Amino acid sequence: MPFCVIKSRTIKIFLAMLAVVILLCISFEGGACAQVWFGNSSRLVPIYRVDTEEKQVAISFDAAWGADKTQQILDVLKEYEVTATFFLVGFWVDKYPDMVKAIDEAGMEIGTHSNTHPDMVKLDKSTILSELETSISKIKDITGKEVTVFRAPYGSYNNTLLKTTEELGLKTIQWDVDSLDWKGLSAAQVTDRVMKNTQNGSIILMHNNADNVVESLRLTLDWLKMKGYKITSVGELVYGEDYTIDSNGVQHKK
Repeated sequence: MPFCVIKSRTIKIFLAMLAVVILLCISFEGGACAQVWFGNSSRLVPIYRVDTEEKQVAISFDAAWGADKTQQILDVLKEYEVTATFFLVGFWVDKYPDMVKAIDEAGMEIGTHSNTHPDMVKLDKSTILSELETSISKIKDITGKEVTVFRAPYGSYNNTLLKTTEELGLKTIQWDVDSLDWKGLSAAQVTDRVMKNTQNGSIILMHNNADNVVESLRLTLDWLKMKGYKITSVGELVYGEDYTIDSNGVQHKK
């Protein structure tokens, strides 16, 4: 009889663990973020990487402060015949409208990075809406194009933010390769980080005004090209519809 009690208890524990695993794999189908369950609550997850067999990656630049290296970045991207995504903060757009126009005319994708670069986890829904709608309006006034991708300042997000961005038709984009170029790393150090972490479907994070961004971009593009990667904007990499996102933020084609 004691043996049976132990066996029954073991089975119950196993079934409970299995239920947790199944719940962790639940995701919204076709949504811009995944829903992962923890006990009685759920956490939404944005896109960190794309699951693809194609050797394709996306390079992205966050722009909040400074613009003196941006034209050089555009020149390098043109030289290598690749596109990228620039996530722009609203006050940066206000300060550098000509550069916004140059980014757009160079064929680059422009996404929003909020209007004032706050920690949006600390904001209520109405303030989040104001941040997003204001920044989008500023970009559209210059480019005349829709904004479809968003990156949260500091990479900070919660359910309120992700539900709001989805309502606005925005895909919230994180990254799986952090160059850490904003820390003042050398071009070689930045490239080394990219080399060690890049895989098919990676989204690479860089910053338009990092100390060594122009040189590190060249080295990074040289390495990616040598490895046979196709380099695109985020919008070209991610799936537009009929997809799921797993609990790790990896987007999968249905």
